[in-house]
Amino acid sequence: MSNEQFVEYENLMKGRPHLVILGAGASIAAIPNGDKNGKQTSVMWGFIDKLDMRDIIESVSLKTTSENLEDIYSELDSRTDCDDVKRILESRIMNYFSEFEIPDEPTIYDVLLLSLRKKDCVATFNWDPLLLQAYQRVIRITKDLPKLLFLHGNVAIGICEKHKSVGAIMNRCPICNEHFSPIRLLYPVAKKDYNSDNYIKDNWNAISHYMKRAYIVTVFGYSAPKTDKEAIALLKNGWGEIHDRNLEEIEIIDIRSEDELVKSWDEFIHSHHYGVFDSFYKSTLGMFPRRTCDAMFDRLMNCKFLDSTKGLRENMSFQDLESYFKPILEEEAIHKGGFSID
Repeated sequence: MSNEQFVEYENLMKGRPHLVILGAGASIAAIPNGDKNGKQTSVMWGFIDKLDMRDIIESVSLKTTSENLEDIYSELDSRTDCDDVKRILESRIMNYFSEFEIPDEPTIYDVLLLSLRKKDCVATFNWDPLLLQAYQRVIRITKDLPKLLFLHGNVAIGICEKHKSVGAIMNRCPICNEHFSPIRLLYPVAKKDYNSDNYIKDNWNAISHYMKRAYIVTVFGYSAPKTDKEAIALLKNGWGEIHDRNLEEIEIIDIRSEDELVKSWDEFIHSHHYGVFDSFYKSTLGMFPRRTCDAMFDRLMNCKFLDSTKGLRENMSFQDLESYFKPILEEEAIHKGGFSID
């Protein structure tokens, strides 16, 4: 390969997307002390009590003894005599998540969005509005932000069914000026149908595209549950066979053990091409924000020793973040890609 060919290849690789997949653990990390009003988010286990649904659920004598919302909802969904209870549960879920307000200070979601560029993508399984609320305020710092995908729907997103336009739930359709209607949430049945709703189907088609093209995939707080086989199969279909992904990297941000995490994602990991981190700030996103694919290529292909001490710090204010990203954004205004990491 000539020098010119290598430079062209380098720019191509560095220009590939970085895909970030978010699960419940990411929202928990975003508001570890609760939202603006102290409201805590949580995983699905024991969630019925948070919704104040215990008495209503017990009134229908479920066969399952599980405390997991997915198991409870799945049984309700399978029984026609539980339709009224299921509708109450769906309404409670929508209302519960709609009440979340992002804290005034920066969260992990603010920092995550600023750490990526327009070529990149953040796909979330979460219903809460925190990611979109973060997006709506960091866009004041830069409009060059990643695409957002909501794989199970989201309480902050609305749709005009007539004109197929989508936006923040408080907005109006730009064509007919009617208020958006809430999009459908994909509730946790054991066997999910990702084709039953056009909006959710479009989001899954999009993530498949990003899985195919991604240089780095970061999984943040998503447990890859064995019960959601349809989701894992769709992700795997986009990613392909691991022997064909020998240049790409999987990064996992989670507090669970490395052995457990690698076992969960072994269908996606080629050999040693992975990293496990217990903090966002230790990952490539935190150490080389907006230059993640550039840093990965320089480290693996250019064999550079990279200085990770210049990365983001915990507890940065919005003023700190603006100052930190100012020279990075100025460099992007001059050079459109293929950045070299010092």
